[in-house]
Amino acid sequence: MKTEDEKAFFNSTRLPRGLYDEVLRRVEGRIEKKDTWYRTSLPPGLKLSITLQHLACGDNYPSLSYNFRVAPNTISLIINEVCDAIKAEFAAEVIQCPTTTEEWTAIAEQFEKRWQFPHCCGALDGKHVAVTCPWNTGSEYRNYKGFFSIVLMALVDADYKFLWIDVGSDGSSNDASIYNGSELKEGLESPNNIFNLPEEKSLPGDDVPVPYYIVGDNAFGINKSLMNPFLIRNMEHHDRIFNYRLSRARRVVENAFGILAHKFRVLLRTMNQRPGTCRKIITTCVILHNLIRLRYPATHNNMMDLEEQNLNVIPGAWRNDKVLLDVYHERARNTGTQEGRQIRRYLGHYFTSKAGSVPWQDKMIL
Repeated sequence: MKTEDEKAFFNSTRLPRGLYDEVLRRVEGRIEKKDTWYRTSLPPGLKLSITLQHLACGDNYPSLSYNFRVAPNTISLIINEVCDAIKAEFAAEVIQCPTTTEEWTAIAEQFEKRWQFPHCCGALDGKHVAVTCPWNTGSEYRNYKGFFSIVLMALVDADYKFLWIDVGSDGSSNDASIYNGSELKEGLESPNNIFNLPEEKSLPGDDVPVPYYIVGDNAFGINKSLMNPFLIRNMEHHDRIFNYRLSRARRVVENAFGILAHKFRVLLRTMNQRPGTCRKIITTCVILHNLIRLRYPATHNNMMDLEEQNLNVIPGAWRNDKVLLDVYHERARNTGTQEGRQIRRYLGHYFTSKAGSVPWQDKMIL
């Protein structure tokens, strides 16, 4: 059982003690400074603790200064330094978009096993992180809700880990424009298959080859590498079943964002730093989230949505809290390719067939 000191430590850093020690051990060489004749350098552990408390609680610099007895202007430098060090040390290890067929296949098998959605290689979505208006940018960062923000777009696997992120697009951008200009779209839709997605393969119990893809909402145009829901109007039975099955697969990205913001409260406050620093902080939060998922996978179990015995959803703890706002998109749009629509239609029929159905799906669309 945790002692009160251990609970307080976890609340202020959001890291289990063992993971904190690992992070400190690996970044201390990057953030340690030599003493000079006129000043004693701050210990790496103090720098890491200041940064983690800022990420965990969103405390402003004067508040951190009071708690740690370090000047606010020094704290601003420390947070940049530590975030840079964590990114340099861990980013390539814990948040790397798959580039081999084996990696994509493992992710797809995980989606099929946990969420009964075959050939899915990730769930895509974007969220706003509030910031103060950057100097001399006018309305560039102003979003559709009337506040200023930076967009975090992410691809998430079936275990709530972030596979790919795009951090820093201004708040006036929408999901589709960010994705359309990303290296993720370029890689997934490359004629040369530079991401090495698995070759088309028949679904379990079937004999028609179907490509591998990611899933998103109606912000994204449908094509062979990205599946989105049917529009609500004039849906047939197999369309509704497809939308239900897709929503189960997409739930992981909503939960990943919810857990991320619930753990690192700085994302739920209006960040008062320059855009470059905000991007560093957001990226660092994602890296630490993935580290926790890798080293301590049971840590978030009380936060994520669960399904009871009857497959009804039990909302995760993060849903009782303030959440990150969705990025604006025109929900009525239905852009995409005919090939993508044909694949979606085929998946809808497959999910209502004997080979592809699950026992509870009909009662879930009533």
